[in-house]
Formats: sequence, structure tokens, C-alpha cells
Amino acid sequence: MNNIFDLSHSKEILVRIDQLMQSAQPQWGQMNVAQMLAHCSSFHDIAMGKSHSPRSWLGMLVGKFAKPIFYNDKPLPRNMSTIQTIMIVDKREFEVEKEKLKQSILILQSDGPKNCANRTHPFFGVLTSEEWGKGIYKHLDHHLKQFGV
Repeated sequence: MNNIFDLSHSKEILVRIDQLMQSAQPQWGQMNVAQMLAHCSSFHDIAMGKSHSPRSWLGMLVGKFAKPIFYNDKPLPRNMSTIQTIMIVDKREFEVEKEKLKQSILILQSDGPKNCANRTHPFFGVLTSEEWGKGIYKHLDHHLKQFGV
């Protein structure tokens, strides 16, 4: 399974982000492309400990058992529910959010997995750095496919 901490995988994601166009329309979901970029950056902030999102009651009940659904080679389902605190609904500037996300990925890559070790995911609970690395890659892949790249 691909992992954002693998240099070749993070480079591949960065190339795909550069292929995004401001005019890109989502194949599913509510967010426009700039909002999606901000959403992905916000997810990274949770992984890196820059922000915190409380555990959902559903996550507390079933999150531990649902981890295998997220950490496998199958694509994420379309229109999957999102963490409410990182659901972006306000207007965002495409180029600003694009650059912010790219910088976030570069920081993840340079800091390495140790920065994400044992941080709490709002649904799945405490994750290892390997789980974060695979989950971040899979989340980015999901949203880039959403916008055709």
C-alpha cells in the first residue's frame, strides 16, 4: 500500500496536485477544488498535531473495527462522510490552497513519520505513523481522483 512518507509516493501526489485546474469540477461530493485542497491540508494538520478534532461517538464505538476498511488497497467510497471540523464550506483561493497543500506534503515528507506517531484520528482513534502515512496517501488519492487527476 502506498505511503506519503515514501519519497516516490509523495512526489507522485505532488505531480498530480500540479495537474489540478481551478476550473475542475468534482465527479462526486460537495466541495469545489479549492475547498478540497484546504480540506486535505486540514487533515494533515490533525496528523501533525497542529489541530485537533474531537472523537465522534460513532468513531469511539466502531472506529477501531473500521480501520481495516481504510488501511487497504481498495479505493475509498465516493461520498463518504467527512470529519465535520474539516468540512470546508467557505470560499477559498485555489492557488493559495494548492501551494499550502504542497507545502504540507513537503513538511510531512521532511519531518518523517515520527511527527505523526500515535496521534488521534477523529474516527479511528490513535494511529501509528505507518497508518497515518498510508491513510494520508489514500485520502489524497481519493480527492485527486474526485477531480480527475
